[in-house]
Amino acid sequence: MARDSRWVWHLTPPCPPVWQQPFLNVFRHFKVDEWKRSSKEGDVAVVTDKTLKCTVYRVRGPVSAGNYIQLPKTSTQSLGLTGRYLYVLFRPLPAKHFVIHLDLCTEDSQVIRVSFSNFFKEFKSTATWLQFPFICETGTPRKGVGSPGARWTCLQLDLHDILLVYLNRRYSQLRSIRLCASLLVRNLYTSDLCFDPAVTVAEARCAKLPITPIPREMAFPVPKGESWHDHYVHIRFPSDSSKTSSEAVQKSCSPSEAVLAGPVPQLLPHPAAFSKPVQDSLALMVQKHGPTASCQAPSAPRPLPEVSVSCERSEVCSVGGPSGRSQEPLAWVKATDKHVVSDSLHVSARQTTVEPTAPEDASPQESPGRKQNQQEAALGKDRFQQRSFLPDPVLRLKGVIGFGGHSTKWALWTRDGAAVVYPCHAVIVVLCVNTREQRLFLGHTDKVSALALDGSGSLLASAQAQPHSMLRLWDFQTGECLSLFQSPVHTVCSLSFSDSGEVLCGVGKDRHGRMTVVVWGTAQVGRGGEAIILTKVHSDVDIQAFEVAFFDETRMASCGRGSVRLWRLRGGGLRSCPVDLGEHHALEFTDLAFRQAQDGHTLYVCSRSGHILEIDHQSMAVRRARRLLPTQTPGGPLPQKQAFSSGPGIAISSLSVSQAKCAVGSEDGYLRLWPLDFSSVLLEAEHEGPISSVRISPDGLRVLSTTSSGHLGFLDILSREYSVLVRSHAAPVLALATECRRGQLATVSQDHTVRIWDLATLQQLYDFASPEEAPCAVAFHPTQPTFFCGFSSGAVRSFSLEATEVLVEHRCHRGAITGLAASPDGSLLFSSCSRGSLAQYHSGALRCRILRVAANVVCQEACPSPSALVVSGDSRLLAFVGPSKYTVTVMDTTSLDELLRVDISTLDLAGSRLDSAVAVCFGPAPPGHLLVSTSSNMVAVLDATSGRLVRELSCVPPAACSVLALSGDGRFLLTAADRAIKVWDYSAQAGPGCQVYIGHSEPVRAVAFTPDQQQLLSVGDAIFLWDVLVPSEKSPPGSVQGSPGAPPTCEAGLGTRQLEDMVSGANGLPRQQVPMPSQASPPWLDICAGPPKDHDGAFSMSDESRGPEGLRQASGPPVLVQKEAGRAGDGAWGATGGPWDLGRPPHPRGWPSGLRTDPAAPGRQGMVTYRANGEPKAPVGPGAYSTGRARAQPPTRPDSYRHFTARYKASLLAKVGRVGRPHSPCCQWISWKPRGPGGMALWCLGGLSFPAVGDEQLHLKAVMGYNGNGRANLVWRPDTGFFAYTCGRLVVVEDLHSGVQQHWLGHPEEISTLALSHDAQVLASASGRSSTASRCQIRVWDVPGGFCRQLLSHHDTAVQALAFSPDDRLLVTLGDYGDRTLALWSTATYELVSSTCLPEPVHGVAFNPWDTGELACVGQGAVTLWLLQQRGGDVSLQVHREPIPEEVGGCELTSLCYGTTPLLYCGSNAGQVCVWDMCAGRCFLAWDADDGEIGVLLCSGARLVSGSNTRRLRLWAVGAVPELRRKGSGARSSSVFMERELTLDGAVVSAVFHESMDMGVVGTTAGTLWYVSWAEGTSTRLISGHRSKVNEVVFSPSESHCATCSDDGSVRVWSVASMELLIQFQVLSQSCLCLSWSPPSCERPEQQWVAAGYSDGTLRLFSIPRIAMELKMHPHSAALTAIAFSADGQTILSGDKDGLVAVSRPRTGMTFRVLSDHWGAPICTIQSTRREYEDFGAEGVDLWLAASGDQQVSVWASNWLQDRCELVDWLSFPAPALTEVPGCLPPSLAAFCPWDEALLVCAGLGVHHEVVFYSLRQKQVMEKIPLPFFAVSMSLSPGAHLMAIGFSERVLRLVDCASGAVQDFAGHDDSVQLCRFAPSARLLFTAAHSEILVWEVTGH
Repeated sequence: MARDSRWVWHLTPPCPPVWQQPFLNVFRHFKVDEWKRSSKEGDVAVVTDKTLKCTVYRVRGPVSAGNYIQLPKTSTQSLGLTGRYLYVLFRPLPAKHFVIHLDLCTEDSQVIRVSFSNFFKEFKSTATWLQFPFICETGTPRKGVGSPGARWTCLQLDLHDILLVYLNRRYSQLRSIRLCASLLVRNLYTSDLCFDPAVTVAEARCAKLPITPIPREMAFPVPKGESWHDHYVHIRFPSDSSKTSSEAVQKSCSPSEAVLAGPVPQLLPHPAAFSKPVQDSLALMVQKHGPTASCQAPSAPRPLPEVSVSCERSEVCSVGGPSGRSQEPLAWVKATDKHVVSDSLHVSARQTTVEPTAPEDASPQESPGRKQNQQEAALGKDRFQQRSFLPDPVLRLKGVIGFGGHSTKWALWTRDGAAVVYPCHAVIVVLCVNTREQRLFLGHTDKVSALALDGSGSLLASAQAQPHSMLRLWDFQTGECLSLFQSPVHTVCSLSFSDSGEVLCGVGKDRHGRMTVVVWGTAQVGRGGEAIILTKVHSDVDIQAFEVAFFDETRMASCGRGSVRLWRLRGGGLRSCPVDLGEHHALEFTDLAFRQAQDGHTLYVCSRSGHILEIDHQSMAVRRARRLLPTQTPGGPLPQKQAFSSGPGIAISSLSVSQAKCAVGSEDGYLRLWPLDFSSVLLEAEHEGPISSVRISPDGLRVLSTTSSGHLGFLDILSREYSVLVRSHAAPVLALATECRRGQLATVSQDHTVRIWDLATLQQLYDFASPEEAPCAVAFHPTQPTFFCGFSSGAVRSFSLEATEVLVEHRCHRGAITGLAASPDGSLLFSSCSRGSLAQYHSGALRCRILRVAANVVCQEACPSPSALVVSGDSRLLAFVGPSKYTVTVMDTTSLDELLRVDISTLDLAGSRLDSAVAVCFGPAPPGHLLVSTSSNMVAVLDATSGRLVRELSCVPPAACSVLALSGDGRFLLTAADRAIKVWDYSAQAGPGCQVYIGHSEPVRAVAFTPDQQQLLSVGDAIFLWDVLVPSEKSPPGSVQGSPGAPPTCEAGLGTRQLEDMVSGANGLPRQQVPMPSQASPPWLDICAGPPKDHDGAFSMSDESRGPEGLRQASGPPVLVQKEAGRAGDGAWGATGGPWDLGRPPHPRGWPSGLRTDPAAPGRQGMVTYRANGEPKAPVGPGAYSTGRARAQPPTRPDSYRHFTARYKASLLAKVGRVGRPHSPCCQWISWKPRGPGGMALWCLGGLSFPAVGDEQLHLKAVMGYNGNGRANLVWRPDTGFFAYTCGRLVVVEDLHSGVQQHWLGHPEEISTLALSHDAQVLASASGRSSTASRCQIRVWDVPGGFCRQLLSHHDTAVQALAFSPDDRLLVTLGDYGDRTLALWSTATYELVSSTCLPEPVHGVAFNPWDTGELACVGQGAVTLWLLQQRGGDVSLQVHREPIPEEVGGCELTSLCYGTTPLLYCGSNAGQVCVWDMCAGRCFLAWDADDGEIGVLLCSGARLVSGSNTRRLRLWAVGAVPELRRKGSGARSSSVFMERELTLDGAVVSAVFHESMDMGVVGTTAGTLWYVSWAEGTSTRLISGHRSKVNEVVFSPSESHCATCSDDGSVRVWSVASMELLIQFQVLSQSCLCLSWSPPSCERPEQQWVAAGYSDGTLRLFSIPRIAMELKMHPHSAALTAIAFSADGQTILSGDKDGLVAVSRPRTGMTFRVLSDHWGAPICTIQSTRREYEDFGAEGVDLWLAASGDQQVSVWASNWLQDRCELVDWLSFPAPALTEVPGCLPPSLAAFCPWDEALLVCAGLGVHHEVVFYSLRQKQVMEKIPLPFFAVSMSLSPGAHLMAIGFSERVLRLVDCASGAVQDFAGHDDSVQLCRFAPSARLLFTAAHSEILVWEVTGH
């Protein structure tokens, strides 16, 4: 009996307290008016309401969180209210937001926060928080009645059902309430009774209604004769579903309203204006009840059924509750009659849909005698069908790939050491070390910033980063969240548990930036209680690590910058005491750990300087101090061992201590295990990045380590093996692709890596790094083991998964790749870029090749996305957004014919803005749907053939879906927006339901189903793998299961009016009518012979493929170029074939063809003999070579710095053809103009005007800089004095004695290498392939005359090396790793003698100086010898390869030079020098000459010079080597010794020495040319330039000096007369972006300052006379972009990229004013001048201007000594649409006119390419000068009326403003980003990237 009683008692809810029955007035009970048991904050007042005629509380304020009423007073107290219903009597303030927070306690003591607000846009839920949007949806209110949103409302909340339905938890009590601004509140009531506020007690008794009337004190006053619902609003949430009798309805409601009563839920109207917010993915209806609802019968408290109910009948299913009454599931019902209900209000939550269906769809089992209820009578014969997912949820998170997020220092061992706990952004992962299984803790909404596990392993604490930090306490065994509470600090950076788990300490900073330590008591957390704050203290010391002692939970320790403190919790307070550190008080401590010793407890602390301190915990004194130091052996490059001593230490980031060992992790990437006496290293493990944390396992046998690069692994001490547990991307993941056969996943990330993962194990298989360019898109080949990747540079590369190398590279795009898609059959590949071009590739073979390239067809505003470019499942259709964002185009994949173009902008007719397409996705065929996500938060389903609209999915979140994906069976649709993933039941007939899944802490970038359709992948901050809980269903052939039928639509052709409307959509204007999609629009793409008229695309036919056959003019702007298969112009690297093949050039003159039949030379077995035309003879000996021009395997870039790689340039060369004299054959598109105004003769090339020879107003005087990116781009002949080098695309010939320069211009791109003939009469130079040419350019210059003799073109990508034969009869040109071609030219006729395709990259080539017919090449593992022999007119070429001996090792030979006959010296990438005996064909000697790759070798006599990428230049004595040759294999290198060594500023790329080897010139990658004297052992700087982009040039007032600044962080001061570098100021790790030279100061004329602005927001002041930095200020938080001195030099004006202008005093270093008028756009220009004799309407002595990037220019008059500044004028210039501006936007340029101070000159981004002259006096534009392009730099001459303008097209223009004449000048290698006239107006300085050109102004 007792047993039964106990069993019944467990199911019966506890009885509520008597004092809360039948209802409780909350305000009265807690005496809100006294504010003792409640609290208020902000603007809270008691006012009298006219409607209610009583006092109410008004809560208002701009910030809801700062204005509120809270009950109870503190968060540690509880209201203890157990009533099921909460009645809130309130009125929202019009046009204001309000928030209501309720903290509910469940039966298992879990606290759940429930929030209602009209600020929320959609429903959001976590395990402990429900957020419901309060959305008012209503029709027009009656006359005299306020809007429902501003009426008094009775909000009735069923707290029991809210928790049960949404979280499946049992409600216990109401803990706290917070009412936040802005609202009026009368009172709050709780009760277990369901009251009807519209019925009073008297009315209920009189009518005998079966309802519970509202008590009198809760009732709203109603005027006599009027309805309650005309004045007030009743909201019941969740909605009640009780039945009401028809009699009650008839008595209290009007007849028109009575028809709405019935057992089914109330129908809601669906007005168009409110359709989107209401139809949110998780929408649950909260009905604003009308009179009908108020008459419903009361319902007894009962649990609600599950929401996921499926009903196939016309009425909604009812489920009986405990009371025996029928009840309906909560549902959203779409009404077909929009006049059913006038008012409704919705709160979003999980959605189940009730959808209309045709009458014939009713269930056949329906009773024929069933009567139609009142609701069906009102709606006609419409039936409803409810659908939902089975099961719910449909997804389950299986695993994540990633580590870290907010920090990479948190990784913990579990108590048993079997698993590791670590954060992956917002997810906490428990990873089993042995099985690699994951257990996930979900609930955080932001990145986890700290973790802690108690000593027993039962309680886990975690904090998330977003202020204020939310902390969660978890039951570690079950994964249940026990408590959720908020921390008083903004971001908790450290957590530490006591061993018992009853004390938790957290460290972080509060909102004032103060370090705060918080201690919580957690003893009651697992027992139904909550964590309480025991104490909170602020500390002035820095805290990097904090730990609670394991032996005493009241004692803690902390360490930080300059401090180690011991803490004690006592008497409710936390106190600390510093440890006396003595001489170590200035160290920066990073981590600490406790250890239990026999003589007490020891604290170990590590520092960033390498120190480890042992601190006695009792005496609080340092016991020992040690330091970790690197120790090098003599000549050793790397640390051999570590010791503790004095000297520079290794930065230690973390340490962990066990009973016998100490693990140390350092920033050099090493994990070291020491004994506690630190006598020697026990174990050591090197990592790929700096170590961020180490943890020794509880058993002391494993050491866990994490790195800042996202790696997690452990070191097994017993086996001495290191295992990697987790690898992750170090930045957000951008895209993904899946592979079918191997089950692999490819991802690309912003960390510049491409990674391949195994989906079964979630482990990384491969990674491909690209430091210089970021990958954007990825796609697997469907059938081959390859994948494709698109990059930000526009390159598309194919990677082999078997060989792990790059197979082929294509560079047909100019912008970043935005889309990449492979056809499912594997035959075709498509790519699109940000410049609007589309490329088609043939990918059926291993080496894919370009088929077509179309310009201006893809939307240029599209961001890289997996949904930007899609191919249908049958590989027939291609879809993308373009040409504009308002249209979607469908093409045929084979021919690229346009099949369909759909205008998306008209789909949302109710919207006020034009709709644009965001993403596209093909559905399975049939039925052949095309899904388009639009900017109006809608997914449109279109017929892919006709373009008609099939249906719309409008229940999408406020952010447009950027990613779409459809399952293979067409059942599920995936959409991603922001951080949420939505899964839609796509097979539903109408209004499909969806489920929302969260977990990502950053926006989701891509989603995709796995090939087996059983799992789902999503990427963003990390990689998430979800299980699909519904098995995929096989669809019958020819159909898609559940695919909805399309409604019938009318089809029409594309008329003239519709074409006009389509065109009008481009300008942003609404259409006059809806255009129908065109099914067969005229094809715009075809093969085009040349660019159409007015077309500026960069695609053109190559010279080889010109011809009239089959070519016609395209009919529209998009131009498609088709290149011949196998041509070099497509950027591919050959076809398949044998190695070392010779091509077949035409028979050259002077080299007649013939066959040589002599046998191979002795000792040269394995040679192949060739005729001059490239045809081989029969091979002699083994190893025969096959023929053909094709190559065996496409190469990858070798691991050698010897190969030239052109610097990436965003600019494009102006398409002006080749410059030449008038009527010369090499001059194209040139027209001669007569002598223009001002006496200038002009050459007009494509809109540019180049002056004739002798008429130039600018003469290039000097070039400042050397191109360190070139290879062997330096020549010097000491006997003749000829000295030449390259800078950009210029060959600079300089007289070393006088410094006078000549400049040879002709190359279109950056010059890679030079070669000088032996007679010093001919110079050969080579440059890379330009965007307008298909081949590289080689120019042959006449040295005495300085003109170009011949132009050669043969190589495809770049020329690696050039060399003349000893007799100067031949020139050899070697292609780079992408070209792999060796060509021989005759210098007599400069015709091609022979061309050879190499099977592998070759790093160097040289002629034998003792034998004209011998040529040597070095490459991968061998030396290749070419023997050229001629007998009369017959030529033969023999090839012989000698592999590197095994004793030398498997290295690559990277450089070579000949010594005394017959010796050949070769340098390797391993730093070895090998010596070969060319007679015997063997390597007989090798020695270690350097630590890095040897890129330069020079030999003369008994001396050898080697230069490497370690910056070292060494001189070797090799006089004994010929003697060692006789010893053969027994030779030893002890006789070779190093004479001298110099360390330069960069890797050695070029070197030339005198025959005596005593002196020479050396070039480095730092852009410096050094004069080296071995006799003196010195290096002198000859030529120096900036390494990176030059940002500014300024001049001293006397023009004797100039200063430049660069992105490399340097400020350099030069002598203007000699162009020599005098001073250099260097700031590491920052970019110097702006510069200003102080004007002549009246107080101190000798004082000269240079002010420099840096990227970290600092401003530094350098003194030129003292050569020192005098002042450093930090006036900005963002990068400085412009700076200027005032006219008197006493004030500095600086602007940053955020648009702020700061005014500072250099004398005091104080910033006394900040102007924010340009906020939001970067400041491009600041100029200040002395105001004289002009009055512009403002007072001041200085006139200055500021121009920002949004085309705004402000002019100010100021007197800074009086702190006055007034605005004179403000100019705003219109900007064109972004689609009209190629590339990055030009800056806003503005300057005061030197010859008329009332004029302002402006240029930059505008509607037209022009310069505007604006009068400050007349306030109007006085003159406009047209330009050919947008200006990116501008300078006005202070002397003559000249203006210099730089363009991104690498052209400089000089404008004579007086006559209007213009002259254009070439010579720059990149965008001319800088123009500056000198104060004397005689010199003009221009800059293009790192090169500075100095021009002399003539004629003025």
